Amino acid sequence: MAEQKHHFSSEPEHYILSPETEPMLERLFFNNRFLVLLILTALTAVFAYGLTKVKLDSSIEKYIPLNHEYIQNFLVHKDSMKSGVANVKISVESTQGEIFTKEYMETLSKINDEVFFVKGVDRSGMKSLWTPNVRWTEVTEEGFQGGPVIPSTYDGSENSLEQVRQNVLKSGQVGRLVSNDFRSSIIDVPLVEKDPDTGEKLNYQQFSHDLEEKIRAKYGDDNYRIYITGTPKKLGDLLDGAGKIAIFFLMAMGATAVLLFLYSRCIKGTIVPILASLIAVVWQLGALALMGYTVDLYSVLVPFLVFAIGISHAVQIISGIAIEAGKGENRLMAARKAFRGLYVPGMLALMSDAMGFLTLLFIDIGVIQELAVSASVGVAMIIITNLVLLPIIMSYIGISASGIRHAEKTEKSEPKLWKFLSHFATRKVAPFPIIIAIAMAIGGYFVSQDLKIGDLDKGAPELRADSRYNLDNDFMVSNYSTSSDLLVVMVETAKEQCNSYKVMDAVDRFMWYMENVPGVQSTTSLVTVSKLVTKAMNEGNLNWSALSRNQTILNTSIQRAPSSLLNSECSMAPVIVYLNDHKAETLETAVKAVEDFKTQYDDQVDQKYFGYSISEIDQAIADGEIDSVPVRFQLASGNAGIEAATNQVIADAQNTMLIFVYVVVFLLCFATFRSFTAVACIIIPLALTSVLSQALMTYLGIGVKVATLPVIALGVGIGVDYGIYIYSRLEVMIIAGKSLQESFLETLKSTGKAVSFTGVTLALGVATWIFSPIKFQADMGILLTFMFLWNMLGALILLPALAHFLLSPERIVKRHNKRHGDVPPAG
Repeated sequence: MAEQKHHFSSEPEHYILSPETEPMLERLFFNNRFLVLLILTALTAVFAYGLTKVKLDSSIEKYIPLNHEYIQNFLVHKDSMKSGVANVKISVESTQGEIFTKEYMETLSKINDEVFFVKGVDRSGMKSLWTPNVRWTEVTEEGFQGGPVIPSTYDGSENSLEQVRQNVLKSGQVGRLVSNDFRSSIIDVPLVEKDPDTGEKLNYQQFSHDLEEKIRAKYGDDNYRIYITGTPKKLGDLLDGAGKIAIFFLMAMGATAVLLFLYSRCIKGTIVPILASLIAVVWQLGALALMGYTVDLYSVLVPFLVFAIGISHAVQIISGIAIEAGKGENRLMAARKAFRGLYVPGMLALMSDAMGFLTLLFIDIGVIQELAVSASVGVAMIIITNLVLLPIIMSYIGISASGIRHAEKTEKSEPKLWKFLSHFATRKVAPFPIIIAIAMAIGGYFVSQDLKIGDLDKGAPELRADSRYNLDNDFMVSNYSTSSDLLVVMVETAKEQCNSYKVMDAVDRFMWYMENVPGVQSTTSLVTVSKLVTKAMNEGNLNWSALSRNQTILNTSIQRAPSSLLNSECSMAPVIVYLNDHKAETLETAVKAVEDFKTQYDDQVDQKYFGYSISEIDQAIADGEIDSVPVRFQLASGNAGIEAATNQVIADAQNTMLIFVYVVVFLLCFATFRSFTAVACIIIPLALTSVLSQALMTYLGIGVKVATLPVIALGVGIGVDYGIYIYSRLEVMIIAGKSLQESFLETLKSTGKAVSFTGVTLALGVATWIFSPIKFQADMGILLTFMFLWNMLGALILLPALAHFLLSPERIVKRHNKRHGDVPPAG
């Protein structure tokens, strides 16, 4: 092994190494600079091509936990369920009075026909006053009479309009398709899964645009107002809001450029870091597109993070190059020494970021898992573009004279702020930030105990309260009796048994049970139809509004039941539970009630059928293994059922994910610094920020949900960068023989300045999200801004205070000499 040769300059941290002691990566990259640039240029061209393949995805399936028990139960009956999430409601309101006018009916007819031909509409399932599947029924002395609500003889005359009014009253659609005040009516629009032209998944953003252009813009005026709700419309509005994210990206980039110039006072030191970070974004998006990934509402924010993270690490490189250039090194050696001193903490920080993001893969929701992959790929690209490409480019062009003068001035100056902060590493001052941190941690912990899982706002909490969609939703909730929040419980049984008395009686008992649960408005099922028809067949006598034990009567009562209330084999009959809202507390109460009823019911019935699938039950009955009709209540479908499943996945995953994030960060830091006390100094400020961020969420009324759960991993993964850079530089100063306070002051004058700039830059990059029309993006912006700034303050204030009590300079020097001999660390 070649002998290591070294000698020191007058500055203890400044030393010269012979080529034999230069790190292998440094020799590899800088001895072959031109070849490396050619390879990176070629990669940029490849990924730029991939950038042209990027697609915005609006698939609903990505936002739900497909492997959750509830969703699996739903998927079994997906083809026969009519109460899924792909449904839109269009309400047409008359501002002039009631809907029973010739003008309103003509307008409604035109809108109905227009909607009928919008691409993506399941035309066979459409419902409105003008569709033949909306009928009225009555019992007369001659028996049952009925027909379409708007008969074929309708001509717009006063008599015809009066007949329509009477038919509406007999149809049972008041509060459902017709508002309670008779001033508006609904067109219920189910959607197909795939685009009929392309065969691909239906583009909800385009569908939303079609409704806006062909319905709202065309027919909405002073006489008629149009309101549109439903998950596909909500997703379309969200995707429109996400499209505006480019404006915030440009705002963040412009502000970052200004701050970078003020920091470096060098045009080259401003443009090159921005260019390198933008290349990282191009590489990230291009690579994801080439791997087959799409951009969705969550991953569209990742380029912001990639750019901000790239800038934060670029600042360290530029600062290091400027300092070395100020010491008289030429462009190449300044870049090499900056790389030599920063590539280890830089790679450690970025690996911590990437591994922290990958912990999101534990959350079984497609959109979060893709965000994890997207963020990790972006960080991997930064390792190349900002730790390799940036210093190589700077080795050719160098820092400008003004930038070097500014770096020299900064290096020699001792700002009052840095002197003040250095006292946190002394015995007199160090206890105070620790005591304050403990008090804040305790207070934050108790406040965070009220943190809720799921949505805490009514309407669509993903959008702002004054958004067009939420205003439309408020109108629907205020004017119609049926809620838009549906929890669908699937009642499974054997073939042709869904109308048997045993099954119907179990469903009837379940409905009564659920209607007495707080937060439940009403329920409807096959039993509802049976009772209505039985009563009607007995002269409308309320005494007959009950289930008959006579199977023939039961069979007759459901002959005209809607297909949405039973499947074709009569082996599954859904019970639709209308909830007041989809707030976390409401969903928890309703789901618990269903589970409690299932437990009580299952304890009372024959258990032989448990463990069988529905197809196996049919065979078991045929073989005589089961002599009774089984009934199983299965959760769940409907938008509320899917959200309940999502909340459960998040509740189960949040602590696991947080533990894995910290375990990963701990292992990487320990592998680098080989010291438990060093790791404690880095991680304790992160843990404090995590506790305080949960308290902030509680205070602001932000629940833990799909949008906010990734923030925990992102905040920890990125926030650890500050501590790593501060500690690695602090260790270098201690090994050079300085006291802890002197070491921290020297650290603040170089790395500390870059870290403070990094914290502001990262916070600025995500703070622009606060102005997004999408509320969950604004929530993420608030939380990440808070976490980035608090992590920065933790590294500058709490870390040195902890270091005073936890670190032993003698052990640090001894550990370094044991690992490296008497060769000082790069830096």
